[in-house]
Order: sequence, then C-alpha cells, then structure tokens
Amino acid sequence: MRLTIAHSPDSDDAYMMAPLALGWMEPEGFEIDFVRKDIEQLNTEALEGRYEVTAISFGAYPELVGKYDLLTAGSSIQEGTGPLVVSRQPLNREGLASVTVAIPGSRTSAYLSMCKWMEGLQIELLPFDQILPAVAEGRFEAGLLIHESQMMYQGLGLHLVVDLGAWWKSAFDLPLPMGGNAIRSNLPAAEKAHFASLMRRSVEMARARHWESVDYAQSFGRGMDREMVGRYVNAWVNEFTVDPGPRGRLAVARLLELEPNWIQG
Repeated sequence: MRLTIAHSPDSDDAYMMAPLALGWMEPEGFEIDFVRKDIEQLNTEALEGRYEVTAISFGAYPELVGKYDLLTAGSSIQEGTGPLVVSRQPLNREGLASVTVAIPGSRTSAYLSMCKWMEGLQIELLPFDQILPAVAEGRFEAGLLIHESQMMYQGLGLHLVVDLGAWWKSAFDLPLPMGGNAIRSNLPAAEKAHFASLMRRSVEMARARHWESVDYAQSFGRGMDREMVGRYVNAWVNEFTVDPGPRGRLAVARLLELEPNWIQG
C-alpha cells in the first residue's frame, strides 16, 4: 500500500520520522513518500483529505472528524510548558488586549489554547517562523510562538506574557496537547492498525538513536544548533509521544471538548 506522510519540518516531527525516512526500519508492506509543509498548511490540506497520513494540530481535529483518526504514536504533548505569548515591551493581560497578536494559524492548538486563556484578542495570521522576527523588529507588539522560536525569544530581548502550557497545567492539572499524527478514516482498518504500530516503533527507534535522529531533524535548517535541537526534541518527544495514555487522552478531550477516535499503535 502506498502512503504519503505529510509532516512539518519542525524538529520534533522530523525527529520521530527519521527511522522511516532514513530506512532504519522496514516499511512492512508500505511504500512511503514524504511531504513537508508548514503545520497550518497541513491543517488546511487535511480538510481535503489530501494525504493518507498527516501531522495536524489538535486544534484542527474537530473539523476533521470523519475524515481522519488520530494515531496514538507521534503526539506532541508536554507537561507544564507550551506555546508562549511574548511582547516587545513588558505587557500584562490587560495590556495585551490593546495590541494585535501575531498568530501562526487559526486552526493551531496554540491559538485554541490562547483563546481559552483569554478571549477576544486582536489577531493577525503570520507564518510561524516569521512571528519572532516580526515582534523583535516592531511590526507587531506581541506574538504567539510555537516550535523552536519558543527557545529563542529571550536572546532577542522579548518579554514573556504567558506560558500557555504552564497556565493549562495550573488550571487543569493536565499536559497541554499541541499536535499529532492522523490517518485517513476511509483506509482499511487493518492497514490503519498496521501503520499505527509502525509509527510507534519509529518513535521508539528515534529516541533510541537520539543523536542520529537529531542530525536528521537539524538538516531541515531551522536556526538551532545541534545541542539546542537535542534539548527541544527531548522536551517534545517523550512518553506521551509513544502513547498519550489516559492523561494525554484526557488532555486532548479537554482541549477540544470532544472525545477523539484513536488508532492504537
């Protein structure tokens, strides 16, 4: 069976796909092609059912019910930290309401969690990798950071307004789910289960061959050195990535206010 796997070039997505992309493991009857695009573009293309397997933001999942099922392996879920709202000048919650916040996409989990933290903020969409420089250069007073930019804002003299993962942990005592891998619902059940198992083993092998997987992830050139990529993926590729377990599933259900359909790996 031929599968196209679409994922973002974000370090944790690339890292967990390294064993499949580099041929470290047998594809077990699948012929696999890879597509790499910005996560908000993948969220939009998932509405068309374009790829058999795709990374999505959990925030996009409510629009994809019936089109895609979530794979248990490959989720980006972290406890106690998450997307960051940062600003050029120190801002409190009230000050944030008076400025425009650059966000990486209306279907991203980061934006969904920001809306749950504070409704009614003025927003403007911007590709995620342009948000950090846009705030640093003064084109926006505040921005919502995802991916590696979360580790870089302090070096540009920006100020933290809120860590949405820390807020979520304080509010609900749960990890904050960001994204996952999804498989098209209309594929045969046996093939979905088979790929779910393969995906889980890819995550496990990537973690076992950590620095080789880091080197693959770094090859997509996202502005971080090897050590920083290693720290980033250690944070986001964790036990929840192998299987979200009861707490991870509960966190996803709480964020989305619905119970997703999971395909067990």
